Amino acid sequence: MDKKLPDNSQILELSENKFPVVGVGASAGGLSAFKEFVGGIPENSGMAYVLVQHLDPNHESLLSEILQKSTGLPVHEITDDLKVKPDHIYIIPSNKMLIASDGVLMLSKRPAPEKNKKNLPIDLFFKSLAIIHGSHSLGVVLSGTASDGTQGLKDIKSKGGITFAQDEDSAEWPQMPNNAVNAGVVDYILPPSKIPNKILELIKNKNSKTEGQPEVTDEVEETFQQILSLIRMRRNTDFTYYKESTIKRRILRRMVLNKYTSAQSYLNFLKENPNEIDVLYQDLLIPVTSFFRDPLVFENLSQSVLPLLIKKKKESEPIRVWIAGCSTGQEAYSLAICIHEQLKEHSSPKSKKISNLNGFSSNVQIFASDISEPAISYARKGIYKKGEVENISPKRLQDYFNKYNEGYQIKKEIRESCVFAIHNFLKDPPFGNMDLISCRNVLIYLQPYLQKKALTAFHYSLKPDGYLLLGKSENVGSVPGYFTPTGKKEKLFKKNNIPESFNIPTGKNHLKKPEFKVHEPTTVKRTDFQGTADEILLKKYTAASVVINEAMDIVLFRGSTSNYLEQESGAPSHNLMKMAKTGLAFELRNIIHKVKKDGKPVKKNIIYTEQNGNRQTITVEAMILPKLVDPHYLIIFQPSVSKPKKPNKSKGPGKKDEKDLRIKELEDELAQSREDMLRITQEQEAVNEELQSANEEFMSGSEELQSVNEELETSKEELQSTNEELTVTNQELGTLNYQLTEERNFARAIINTTREPLIVLNGKLEVITSNKAFHETFCERSDYTEGKKLYELNNNQWDIPKVRKLLESILPKDKRVENFEVIHNFKTMGERSMILNAMEIGDETRKNNLILLSIEDITERKAMARKLEDTMHRYKEMIYSSPSLIAILEGPAFIISIANEPFLNQLGKGENVIGTSYLEAVPELADQGLGEILRKVYKTGKPKYVHEML
Repeated sequence: MDKKLPDNSQILELSENKFPVVGVGASAGGLSAFKEFVGGIPENSGMAYVLVQHLDPNHESLLSEILQKSTGLPVHEITDDLKVKPDHIYIIPSNKMLIASDGVLMLSKRPAPEKNKKNLPIDLFFKSLAIIHGSHSLGVVLSGTASDGTQGLKDIKSKGGITFAQDEDSAEWPQMPNNAVNAGVVDYILPPSKIPNKILELIKNKNSKTEGQPEVTDEVEETFQQILSLIRMRRNTDFTYYKESTIKRRILRRMVLNKYTSAQSYLNFLKENPNEIDVLYQDLLIPVTSFFRDPLVFENLSQSVLPLLIKKKKESEPIRVWIAGCSTGQEAYSLAICIHEQLKEHSSPKSKKISNLNGFSSNVQIFASDISEPAISYARKGIYKKGEVENISPKRLQDYFNKYNEGYQIKKEIRESCVFAIHNFLKDPPFGNMDLISCRNVLIYLQPYLQKKALTAFHYSLKPDGYLLLGKSENVGSVPGYFTPTGKKEKLFKKNNIPESFNIPTGKNHLKKPEFKVHEPTTVKRTDFQGTADEILLKKYTAASVVINEAMDIVLFRGSTSNYLEQESGAPSHNLMKMAKTGLAFELRNIIHKVKKDGKPVKKNIIYTEQNGNRQTITVEAMILPKLVDPHYLIIFQPSVSKPKKPNKSKGPGKKDEKDLRIKELEDELAQSREDMLRITQEQEAVNEELQSANEEFMSGSEELQSVNEELETSKEELQSTNEELTVTNQELGTLNYQLTEERNFARAIINTTREPLIVLNGKLEVITSNKAFHETFCERSDYTEGKKLYELNNNQWDIPKVRKLLESILPKDKRVENFEVIHNFKTMGERSMILNAMEIGDETRKNNLILLSIEDITERKAMARKLEDTMHRYKEMIYSSPSLIAILEGPAFIISIANEPFLNQLGKGENVIGTSYLEAVPELADQGLGEILRKVYKTGKPKYVHEML
């Protein structure tokens, strides 16, 4: 019994099967490709193979029996709840749809075809394969038409699986594999016979612990970090705080595809091949999106949020939306469509103004951002293939899209409302004053630290009472108090208006960690006595210390620092230099400068400062905190420990000792100051030289920019001139297009009203058009002829050798053939005689020329001619055998054409009289009025009897 397939909202069970499952899809020309593929499968490969083909729903499939002859592996036609086993081949039956669920193949009846919507069984199966088998799934697209399989391969690749496509040379119909290749979702392009061995080779490497998956040691972890550093240096994107499992899985996948057996060897390959860094970077981004993904989300927005935003907007105030992580733009355009639909239903003056998309872009501003340059470039064009718009209703497709080649393009007014930008919301300044922010299925790839950073940025960007939309597996738990959910199931949150604590990134510090304000937690009883004891020791007995960031702002206090730091009068500040006590700021600046420069801890033992009015010596130690995204420094303050000096008995009182000690301290301090001043002077001179060099470069750059500005101004004028020319040319083209349309309609009317059968062929002898006379004569409907080859018409009855010779041999040489007679016996009409006239239509280059073929059926004419000839023969026999004098005269000159023997004997001139005028042969009769009688008979057509004239 057929089962209902789960829709996108249902979660399929993950399979416990750890062996790879290979999904193979094909359409037109798929039989030969399937034969080659299964013929190349080695025995004991340890994999299962599921073949999905577009089959006629009205006929039973014999595919399993046919393929069994090409392989030694068992080939099964799939039945309900069939358990997948390795080293078996499974075939989808006709009139069925298929998915994989928990290692079981489930069938469903193929749905009835809908208008503007195609059944895509390959995409459906590949998607379920990716969900269930994850990185163990493999997808193969073979020969076929259209685009089925492309989206499915994209799903497999997003889960870490490996994808293949048949090469163009071996495919009978290359559209399906080529579409997948052009979409960038194919890892390998090979002939079908070589794909199984390649799969086996990759799987062996992937499953080998020492080859495909290196053991995760500290050394390997360090190598992975170096790989991420290469990406950061080249692409300016840091993946350090992304989910480690995802990052490692994508890196291992690229290692397997490039046949590298260790992380270190792949790292060396990356250093020598920057293009592979770009490919790995795009692989890490995992772009997955579609139009109106999760329709319930857009339905909820249209019913609850968008009407509220529209209602509270003034007429001149635009609706502002930010799509963070927009990928290739489908979500941004989907939201723009929803907003426009709501504006049309709204009764405000603004909605009336833009009901037909006029002025839409000035009243709706959608900012769509992503860090992938190819994705943003694709989104800006707004051109999508047929397979990418299948989730869109026919009405929306008509209202908001224009037909473009073999796909669709978003209408200009919708495109102009969406601004696409390359933007990293984790480090770049965020967009501001947003009514709605959508960031769906991006946070799931980030660790909690980055999630917190992103949500804080979104909170800052939203207007009061703004809304945040997240993916179905994401939440705002890392920033409690920042947002309030609008419902239990919907991942839609409303901004809470609490004091902002977000520091706007400048772009220089890649991942500057903001301070997060968290509400005071409720006091709870603890059982961790060891942790409690550690906290007390840290609070009471730890050395006085602070942690500062790159801007020297204190972010953490430890111990009692009141002897070293204090707040000055005025506005409060946590800057270390402003809080340092007298005499300490200069030393602290020097120590921190050395730590930043050398990266090593610096300790200075004797630094003089004042504490409670007394002069004291302290020790300061500074070090950089390791393994942090943002540089932070630990500063430790301690009293100096010096050995007590013995009193000098030979020198009287201790005042002299104190004086000598003070002098020694001042000398040491002066020597240290001179050393610091010398170092600072040297560094200052070096900086001055760098600044001077930079200044010269800036001056040179300024001159170049001035030159470029002049060139741009010139180019602008040229473009303006060119634009005017293009406008004129466009008008001319419009006129020519109108004329061409008129001429085409005129020519079509002539062809359709011509009584002679006419047919127009292209260079491949395929029917472009044919007239009504052709269909009536040869019993072919127009929808049965157009697009077919001439030889295939009427069940191949037009496969006539003489016609083939005419069109393939004679016509290309002569360009025109007239009165070419063909006699052919048609099964349905019998033998027909035809006169063919053909001529080639086109220019001298003879590229894409058409052939006009006229067909004159002369079968009945020839039959009448033969009948007339038979009648004349009988008349002649009667004339020649008659004893009476009989002759036949032709024309107004009365030429003797036929005469029997008695008539010739009467004239006495024999056969010489044939071909001469009868009146000239017998002038005496002409004189008696015979000529006048004959002319009257010829003119009136009435018989006239003449008696006794001779």
